Amino acid sequence: MKVGIVGGGAVGLTAAHDLAVRGTDVTLFEAGEIPNEGESTSRAAGVLYDAFAAPEDARIGSRAIERFREFSGTGGFEFVETPYVWFARTGDEKRAAAIREQVPRMREQGRDVAFIHASELKERFPAVNVEDVGIAAIARNTGCTDPGSYARMMAAEAETEGAEIRTETPIRIRLGDEGADDPRIVPLADGDASGESFDAIVVAAGSHTKRVFAEAGIPVALKPYRVQALTCEFDADTPMLYDATEGYYLRPHPEGLLAGDGTEEVESDPTDWKHESDDAFVAAMEERLSHRLDFESDTESEPKTEFEPASEPTVERAWAGLCTATPDYDPLLGELRPNCYVAAGWQGHGFMRSPALGEAIAKDVLGEGGVPEFDPTRFAGDEEFEIVEGMAVE
Repeated sequence: MKVGIVGGGAVGLTAAHDLAVRGTDVTLFEAGEIPNEGESTSRAAGVLYDAFAAPEDARIGSRAIERFREFSGTGGFEFVETPYVWFARTGDEKRAAAIREQVPRMREQGRDVAFIHASELKERFPAVNVEDVGIAAIARNTGCTDPGSYARMMAAEAETEGAEIRTETPIRIRLGDEGADDPRIVPLADGDASGESFDAIVVAAGSHTKRVFAEAGIPVALKPYRVQALTCEFDADTPMLYDATEGYYLRPHPEGLLAGDGTEEVESDPTDWKHESDDAFVAAMEERLSHRLDFESDTESEPKTEFEPASEPTVERAWAGLCTATPDYDPLLGELRPNCYVAAGWQGHGFMRSPALGEAIAKDVLGEGGVPEFDPTRFAGDEEFEIVEGMAVE
């Protein structure tokens, strides 16, 4: 079987690797380098957890963490064990109720999650301000990593298994001379407009997926949207945190701390968008971090009995990236047209689940079944819908 994959992000690379392991003749096309510094995988936060309540999400999340651990230590990729805590502030009854409802459902799916009292959180992480934490939960089968290192590792592993990876190769897809049963990938630099024929093609092109299909006359229910993140200095111990009330997250990072939100709930043009962060985002995040963390704390010092205002964080870098949304917030993963597959629409959870999503689409291509709940044909492709932040607790 001959398979072409469009997109050298984490999902596409994982699919290429898994297909090659099974003896498939697989070629991956990437418009830039791997990792592509301007695209989603390189700009992802690297937050990894399996704390999902829906059965299909919990399965995918669990398998992703399992595979991240399996690959850790290979080719410069490391999975760093780090607990994940999410909370609602005092007075935010809407999100507090959602967290109370989530945790039992997650535990029903076998997820290692529990409620955690603010005092226990403070005892474990003295630099975290818990004075306004109304309700909190903790997930333990979690970690963080450098997304670019996963892409580099997976590309090398895929090539070792026999996959061909063509970088700096922008393409378009087309239905071949035999119709939909003869999908083709056409490198734009080639003079031959007929392209290369494949038994199946997988489009895992992130924010470009909608455009790639549109150029072939195939509508897809996707909308790219812009998000933002930054890194700053921080020396104390902290878990990964998500403030459900304010809608921002943070995690430990080699530069100290990585934090983000900055979600723009409007559709972005993946060929023309602002890669740099907004000043307003940076200012808002500095204020949030100053409130949530003690930037003057020291891991060797005695815990403070009361939280005291601290100096502002020193921002090292700030940037923006693109995510993709769908009408029902679930991915599009499977056969969209005969022998033409899509893998996109992650709502900001793509890299986090990429080892499992790539595996799932590879199995689907091989006829071993995919994820029925994510069947892309549930939409016609022309639906109108609003963009919702992927991590939102409602």
